[in-house]
Formats: sequence, C-alpha cells, structure tokens
Amino acid sequence: MTNIAVIYYSSTGSTHKLAEAAAAAAEKEGAEVRLLRVAEIAPNGEAASRDGASDFQNATKDIPVVTLADLEWADGILIGTPVHFGLAAPQLMHFINSTSKLSIEGKLLNKAVSAFASGSAAHGGQVSAILALHNAITHWGSLIVSTGSTDPVLYKPKNGNPYGASAVVGGNPGQVPEENLEAAAFQARRTLEVASVIKTLDAR
Repeated sequence: MTNIAVIYYSSTGSTHKLAEAAAAAAEKEGAEVRLLRVAEIAPNGEAASRDGASDFQNATKDIPVVTLADLEWADGILIGTPVHFGLAAPQLMHFINSTSKLSIEGKLLNKAVSAFASGSAAHGGQVSAILALHNAITHWGSLIVSTGSTDPVLYKPKNGNPYGASAVVGGNPGQVPEENLEAAAFQARRTLEVASVIKTLDAR
C-alpha cells in the first residue's frame, strides 16, 4: 500500500476543502492517507481574527497537526496553502523550514510531492505560491508532480492551471467551486500513481 500525506494550512477553510478532496480521492484509490494540518503560529490570534476563521479553527481542531515523522512515513505528499502576497502562508513555510534535518539526511529523497493553493482573487498569486513551494520540493530532492493539462477536468472554466489545483473564492472563504475540488482529486490520484511507481522501483 502507498502512503499519502495531505498537508495543508488553512485559516478560513478554502485550502482545507481542497485538501479534503485530495485526501478522499487518494483513499478511494486504495492509499493509506493522513490528512494533516499545519499548526497556527500567528501571534495574538491574528489569523483567527479574519471573518469565519475562529469558527473554522474550532471545527477542525481534531485534525492532527503534521510532524516530521509524517513526512518520513509518506511515499507521496500533497501540500496546500492559501496565498499570502503571492507566496505560501508563513505558517506552512515555518513547518517547511523545520524539515532541513530530514532533507539533509536524504529522507525526503525521491518522494512524489505536489502543491495546491487557494486565494480570494483571480490571478492573485495561486500559481506563484505553488511555484514557490516547488523550490522547497527541489531542495528536498523530491519529485515535483504537476497536474499538467492531461485530463478533461483541467479544462473546466474555473480550472486551467497546469502546476497544481487552485481555487478562487472571492469573498466567500470555504466555498470552493466544484471543478476546483475535482482538480484536487485528480492531482491526488496523479500523485498517488507516481508515488506508487517510485515505491515499486525502490522495492526491487
């Protein structure tokens, strides 16, 4: 069985929705899946002060917080983030910055890793945030898994990004368009497929 970790940070629920869709798709395909959230680090509850954030944080408090052991366990990893000025959320980057020991020891080498993002505005930085995460994946020595443009779901009106699933939620945080969820599911299946191939080759 192939192990898939879906790791995300979400303050109001949009990225969480994408992560749930990815986790459900990988599990449906037979993977062992861990849905994991990144811990909040914003001082003085600043992240929770956003509209709907406090309710969302309370609703998802039982989802396990990701640890380095989860990364080591996983054969494939999907990483999700909201857009912060065209970059990944600081909370997620704080966790990624803690992975140096695993990376240097080669424990992230050849893992299949893919990234997805959500944001409030069209052209608001979803692609640049995904590509920024690709930089970290490269440093890990992992293999970047993009969505590409190889499935009909990616041509639906609210999709089209070949780097990773992304959502534009406007002023409706947590309300992710269905075709974006379908793209996240496709991305998870693709990541699982690549991870399974790598695992099979490593077992020889």
